[in-house]
Parts: sequence; C-alpha cells; structure tokens
Amino acid sequence: MIPGRRPRSRRRERPEVAGRRFRSWLSVRSVAGQVFVLQLVIVLLLGAAATIALVLQVRHDATDEARGRSVAVAEAFANSPGIVQALHSRNPTKVLQPRAEAARKKSGLDFVVVVTPKGIRLTHPKPNRIGKHFIGAIGRPLRGHTITESRPGTLGPAMQAVAPIFDSHHRVVGLVGAGITIQKVSGLANRQLPLLVGAVSASLVLATGGTALVSRRLRRQTRGLDPVEMTRMYEHHDAVLHSVREGVLIVGGDGRLVLANDEARRLLDLPPRPEGRLVDDLGLEPHVADVLAAGRDVTDEVLVAGDRLLAINNRLTDRDGGPPGSVATLRDSTELRALSGRADVAQKRLKLLYDASVEIGTTLDVARTAEELAQVAVDRFADFVTVDLAEPVARGDEPLAVGGVEMRREAVHGIRPGQSHPFYPVGRVFSFVPTSPQAFGLSRGEPVVEADLTESPGWQAQDPERTAKIIEYGVRSLVTVPLRARGVLLGVVSFWRMKQREPFEEEEVSLAEELAAHAAVCIDNARRYTREHTMAVTLQHSLLPRALPEQNALDVAFRYLPAESGVGGDWFDVIPLPGARVALVVGDVVGHGLHAAATMGRLRTAVHNFSTLDLPPDEILSHLDDLIARIDQDEGPGGPDGDGGGGEGITGATCLYAIYDPVTRRCTMARAGHPPPALVRPDGSVEFLDLPAGPPLGLGGLPFETAEVQLAEGSNLVLYTDGLIEDRRREIDTGLEMLRDALSHPDRTPEEICTEVLDALLPSNPSDDIALIAARTRVVGGDRVASWDVPSDPAAVAGVRAEVMRKLAEWGLDEAAFTAELVLSELITNAIRHATGPIRVQLLRDKALICEVSDTSSTSPHLRYAATTDEGGRGLFLVAQFAERWGTRYTSDGKVIWAELAIP
Repeated sequence: MIPGRRPRSRRRERPEVAGRRFRSWLSVRSVAGQVFVLQLVIVLLLGAAATIALVLQVRHDATDEARGRSVAVAEAFANSPGIVQALHSRNPTKVLQPRAEAARKKSGLDFVVVVTPKGIRLTHPKPNRIGKHFIGAIGRPLRGHTITESRPGTLGPAMQAVAPIFDSHHRVVGLVGAGITIQKVSGLANRQLPLLVGAVSASLVLATGGTALVSRRLRRQTRGLDPVEMTRMYEHHDAVLHSVREGVLIVGGDGRLVLANDEARRLLDLPPRPEGRLVDDLGLEPHVADVLAAGRDVTDEVLVAGDRLLAINNRLTDRDGGPPGSVATLRDSTELRALSGRADVAQKRLKLLYDASVEIGTTLDVARTAEELAQVAVDRFADFVTVDLAEPVARGDEPLAVGGVEMRREAVHGIRPGQSHPFYPVGRVFSFVPTSPQAFGLSRGEPVVEADLTESPGWQAQDPERTAKIIEYGVRSLVTVPLRARGVLLGVVSFWRMKQREPFEEEEVSLAEELAAHAAVCIDNARRYTREHTMAVTLQHSLLPRALPEQNALDVAFRYLPAESGVGGDWFDVIPLPGARVALVVGDVVGHGLHAAATMGRLRTAVHNFSTLDLPPDEILSHLDDLIARIDQDEGPGGPDGDGGGGEGITGATCLYAIYDPVTRRCTMARAGHPPPALVRPDGSVEFLDLPAGPPLGLGGLPFETAEVQLAEGSNLVLYTDGLIEDRRREIDTGLEMLRDALSHPDRTPEEICTEVLDALLPSNPSDDIALIAARTRVVGGDRVASWDVPSDPAAVAGVRAEVMRKLAEWGLDEAAFTAELVLSELITNAIRHATGPIRVQLLRDKALICEVSDTSSTSPHLRYAATTDEGGRGLFLVAQFAERWGTRYTSDGKVIWAELAIP
C-alpha cells in the first residue's frame, strides 16, 4: 500500500474459472485453439501425404520387382537346355511338367507354364488346367518378343511375363509364361508404416503441449481476458471515443499526443496522423498547447482556437497507479451563438420554397422550366444558377445512364442579367469529366459541395481555360444537385456563389435538394409531354421505309410528302423477291390521324409477310382484304373499340402490287381500288395501264385479277397515290392528264421524273399524303442466265452437274462451283425422286448465284432433321446450310425450288 493512493483492485481467480480457463485453450474460438487446430491439420496432412507416397513407392517397386522376376524366370526357362527337344517329344507334358514345377518352386513364382504356338498349355501348377488355352496375350511373343502384362489373380493383381522359345533356326516353337502375385513382393510398407504412425503421434503430442504453453502465456499477457472479450472491449472503446460530440485527446508523460478522436481533429484542425508528435509541433494556438502540455488539472476553461470558442477540461492519468500523462476533453461552445440567427434563416428558406412551388413548372416546355428554376434561386440562394440536362431529355427521351451521356446547357441565370458571364452558354453540348463534382454527384445520386473552387482540382479539370475565367470572375463556391424524378436522373443543377458571399455549407444542401426535387418533377412532366408529342409526329415517318433495299432489277426513286395537318395512311415499298425479281407496292388507308397511320403500318408489315411466301399479286390482295375486314370488325364502331370504347372505324384501303422479273421482262400487277400505274416507254410515250380495278380492300366478296405486261428495257413504271392527282380544286381526270404531260419526256432518270412530277402536280396546300415511286427497268442478259432440261433419270444428274461446272468456270465462279454442284445435285435428285417431269434447271448470276429447279409437281419439300439411323433425309439440311437463302415459289404449271449462293 502506497500512502495517498487507493489500492488497485486485484482479480481473484475462482476454482471453476481456473478450470474453465484450462479448457478454453481447446476451444476453436480462442487463438490457442485455432493454432492447435492448424497444427493438427498440418500434421495430419503431412502424415497422410507421407503414407500415400510410401504406399505408391512400395507399389511401384513391387511391380518393377515382380516384372523383373517374371521376365527372368520366363526367359531363363525358355532358353534352358533340352526345352526344344522336350517340345518335339511324344509327350511334352511328361518331360516339361516336373521341370516347370521345380523352376516355379525355386524362383518363388506362382506359376511357370509352357504353351504351344497355338496357345495350349503343356504345363501348369494345377494339372487339371493342362491342355486348356493360355490366358494372356501371345501375339507379340509368337513374333519373337518378350512381353509383360498385369492381370487380376485370385489373390490380387499379378504380373505375368511371356517369353518365346526359339529352335536352332530362330523360329518360335513355343512360349513360356511366368507370373507372381504383386502382394508377395511388397513388404516394405508393413515394416515402415508403424514408424510413420509413431512420428505423426509424436508430432500431435508436441503440438498439444506447445498450444497449452502458448495459451498460458497469452492469458498472462492479456490479464485473463480471452480474444472475444478483448475485441468487444476495444470495439466499445472505439465506438464511444469517435461518436461523442466532444473532442478527446490523450497526451503521454513525454508531451507527445497518444490519441485524438474525430471531433478533436475537427475542432483543433489537427494535421493528418498527429499521433506520436509533440503537442508543441501540432500547430495549435500557444495558449491551447500550454494547457494540454502543462500537466495540471483544468475545468471548463474557455479558450479561443481560430474562430471557435472551446471549453477545455484536462485530467491527469497517473492517479491510482495509472500511466503518466493527461486526458483532455474539448467542447465547441460557438454553436450557441448561431441558434439566434437560425430562426430567421429558416423563415427565408420556407419563403423561397413556396415561391419555387408557384413559379417553377408554369409550362410544359423543358427549356422554360429549367429557366424558371434558375430565376427563382438567383439572389436569394445563389448568385448564378446553371441547369444541365442529358441530351435525350431535351428530346423527350429517358436517359439510361446520365453519367455517360452528353449534357446540354438548358439555362444560365445570374445576379447581373443581360451581362456576359464566364459559364457555358445555353445550348452548349458537353460532357462532365469523371473528376468533376457534377459527375461525382450524378454517379452517386447525391449533392456535392465545393466550398472553395480554387482548391478543387477535379472541377478545374473540366475545362481549365473556362474554369480559370470563372474563378477570375469572382465565383467562389458551388453546390451541385442531381435532378431526379420518379427514379430517373435527368441532369444536374449547379448553384454558384461569388466571393462576396459566404460559401455554401453542408446544412444548405437540404434547401438545394428541395429546389432540385420540385424542379425535377416539373422537368420530367415537360419531358413526358415532349416525348408523347414527338412520338405522334414521328409515328408516320417511322412506319415508312427510310432507305431502299439493294436489288439489280429496277432503278428506283421515291417521294413521300405528308399533308399539312394530321397524319395520313399512304405508304409504299420496294421488296426484293427470289429469282432477282422485285415487288413494288403503293397503298393508301382511307382516313387520317394516328389510327390511319397505325393501320398503314400493320398493312405494310402484312405485305412484307405475305411477300415472303412469294404469292402472286391477286392472292396477296385477297389476304390484305381479309385482314382489313378483321380490323374493321374488331376496331370499328361495332367492335370492342367502337363507339362504346372510343375506337375509330376503318372504311377501307387501296393498294397496287406489282412484281417485275428482269429475266423475262414481265411485270405482273393487281390493284384494289387504286389509281392505275403509268408506263413511260423509252421513246417518252406514256400509257396508263388498263388493269382490272378490283374493289377497295375491306369490302370483301369480289376476287382480284392480275394483268401481265411485257416491259422493254429502260421503261419507267410510275406508281402513286390519289393525293397526287386528286385535289379539291381539280378532278381526277384533270390530274391524270397533268401527270401524263409531266411524264412525256424521254431519257429521264427516276429521280428527275419524281422531281418533275411534284413540280407540276403538287398542290399549294396538300390536304392528303402523296406517295410516288418511279422505277426504271433493267434486264438480266442472256450471258448471265443458263438453263437445261433434265430427264427424269438419276443417271442424267452427272451430265447436268458437268454442264453447270463448265458454265460457272466460264463466269469465273470457280470458288462457288463446289457449293453450287452440291446444292443442284440435291435439288435435281429430289425433283427426279418426288416430282413429275419435265424438270428444268436454271442458273442466274446476279448479286448472288441463284440456282432454280422447276417441275410440274405442287408438293413442296420440307426441311427436317434426320435420325442417326436414317439413310437419307439430310439433303435439304445441307442446302439450308450452304445457301444464303432458299425456298419454293409456285407457278401456273408447278413450282420452282430456288437457292441463293453467295458469290465470293
């Protein structure tokens, strides 16, 4: 006992605690237990590895020894004197059996067997097996080679050697087989395994003893606390130390800082990693450093530290036998002064939020809403406000990831409106660099505050020249807030303050977030309205072809002019067909509005689908007629979307469908209530083709008829809708005559025809859509077409293949010859087997090599997967694999199976 000191408490160890402590080192949760388990696992793994290695080595040595003994005995017996004479004696078994048994017993082998070249045993340890076939390989021994092989035996795996017996002429006259069980040879493992087990056991005993000593030493050093208790104690200590709103500093007896919590670092502006440094070297105010290093008790002493008033308490730690030093607590008392001004600030913020709710979102225009946000926040919250939206937002689209798209400056407003400013102007498109506060806020979805822009290298990296001008202009601080509405990031708003005002603080972020949240909802409403409006405007254009497909049959030009108001239902199409043919389509849905445009899109899609079936024009119009009737029934006044459901009825549509074949120069056409096409011949004469009119689509009940016209090369076929020739101020006949006059000029390209026709016939205020197509015909010459008639005889296929190969060589298509030969062979063979004659083969050289096989059958082949046991059925599968496209089209006298092959 020391006078003046209180006795230190001593931990008394109860008997049950001591017993529990003795057992605790065996627990896996303790460090000693974990070390013991690790040592145990290592010892067991090493012991297991040594045992496995020993067994494998013994097995390998035993196998080698068994192989060597078997080979030695077999070769020695095969080369022993008198063995050849014994084999040629009248009773070889009588002579060889005693000698073989004697050799087996002396060598310790399991068997020594003499075998004839035919594999019949002459000797065996078991006499009842003499005369039976030898079990083992005798092929190589009969050729003069000694072999060894491992075979299963009754007592385990055995090694067997077979050696040839040579006569004086070096011919194999017999074989000697000798073998021994491998288990007889292996005995090393049984002798060394006990020693290995003993070493492992000794290692376990040493590991147990070492773990006990380590556990006892750890207990003494930790004063009886186990690792879990120590961890919990330090976790509680750390949580309390860093969560309190008071600064805590521990100074050692040598005047060095031992510990400082987060609050103390903030209040005293301590440098990074101050622990271990002298208090006088931390850059503190002199009077604050004197109090901390004086080594005396201090109670609620108020000191000035920078712009803060700190209440300091200091207590010595060497009382009651503790270590020398002191503990100081700091409390910031400057917050009490700020309470009086907070009420006034809160009232001003509420007024700003109320004005923002009234003044932002007065229109459904994205740009105007962004300007209203900038105007309401300037002067009362910020000196400048910039609003940047993702580029798709201005168009009404929804950005998938704002951080990775270009931004557009939508609004800039400042305290001096009308004067120049250093910020990006409105309309500027740019991207935020990843280090900028705006990019960081967008990626995290959180606001970012930059109190001093001169010390923000990430912001300055956005545009060094521009940011330098901003700082030179006097802008000091920034708070940027992402514009988020309904889970979608739309952009970012940035609030800027000049150096004459206080910089933004963290507590002002909530007001910026409120302003941004309300503005984001208004901007999103405007964006949605813009998107719906844009969708209505672009629907009509999206349903029409934007570019013409590649084809060599026609040189095509087109024009489409919408009406001045509303959305119409006119459409056109150019559809490539098999055999280098091309389909031209022009149609007009009766009526206007989105419903007519949507119906037009459905009809255009249906025409594409029907065209893939390669149907004639009259059948395609019949299918469209049925489709229009169903649409009219389902969505008309009496259907689900009729008067009761608010739908718009459909009264019908017109359509003209034409197919041009550049090989035969024939054009097959059919129309359904559509104006007739105009044919401009090479000499400039114009003719309106007399096609069967047919009823408009949707009326039903009447068939459609086709007409076929032979077109000269260089003719122009002009298709159009009634909006071109019919107007409120002129009759349709007048429009047709005007069209004839506009077309009556030779040697004009399709582009020139479209331009001249629109210049002559386009009304000043068109009330209906206008679709116009001008197509100049081309011809596939005879030098690019070859055809052969094929007899219905499989033997004729070879001759056709030879002709095809010669033609392809003439065309310079040797690289495609093999594929063409394979495809044509399959198609011709199928036609001979399954169709009726006559059979005709045609090759057409266009953008691709087109192979066609025609017959008079109407049965179409079908692709199927042949089973592994099927002898056939894989031909069409090969055709589909090698051809770019293939299919079937029907003609008036049968069908044509075609395949397109890519030309290298």
